[in-house]
Amino acid sequence: MDSINARVVAVVVAIAVVFGLVIFFQSVTINPLGVNTGYAPKQPLEFSHRLHSGDLQIDCQYCHVGAEKGPHALIPPAGTCMNCHRFVTAAWDKVKIEEMQAKKEKRDIRPVVSPELEKLYRAVGFNTREMRYDEKKATGKLEWIRVYNLPDFVYFDHSRHVNADVRCQVCHGAVETMERVEQVSDLTMGWCVNCHRDVSHGNVPELKGKKPSISCAVCHY
Repeated sequence: MDSINARVVAVVVAIAVVFGLVIFFQSVTINPLGVNTGYAPKQPLEFSHRLHSGDLQIDCQYCHVGAEKGPHALIPPAGTCMNCHRFVTAAWDKVKIEEMQAKKEKRDIRPVVSPELEKLYRAVGFNTREMRYDEKKATGKLEWIRVYNLPDFVYFDHSRHVNADVRCQVCHGAVETMERVEQVSDLTMGWCVNCHRDVSHGNVPELKGKKPSISCAVCHY
């Protein structure tokens, strides 16, 4: 009798475990190993690609230098940001409100600094009141988190794609519409090979005449 009860309990437990696993896997999204589609990590400051790349139409390679010269599109140093943000310390509407308020109160205009840009200024030691650098107060570089990663056994060269007139959006999606960048393409071998095949077969009008290789040795050598 005890053995029968033990078997019944074991069956009930097994059913409960299976049922629990089904509910769990239905409630979460699990990507295959190495496929991080939708990955959008929180960055050290909320940089808006929609504003910079979209509204202001700043070229991708102004910030991500090296993409046309070598394998990597580099993360921009804080100095690149400061080329503009030495002078642009907050959104235009916030600055105009302060200007109107200062005029109304008959006083000097106070610096308006957005909370996100304040993080940049602390990192480089920039004093917005005196508009000068103080290296002793710099907290150090911003630790940006990489969104797109390839395994070590894969070689990818940005320059070959950029110089072949492949738009950044082909791999990275419509970055100019994103507040926070997320991984759009899955970067699997099949995804890359299918793209190369489509281009070779003339299925991509803007790249007509290009003949990208599908040889294993191109990416795995």
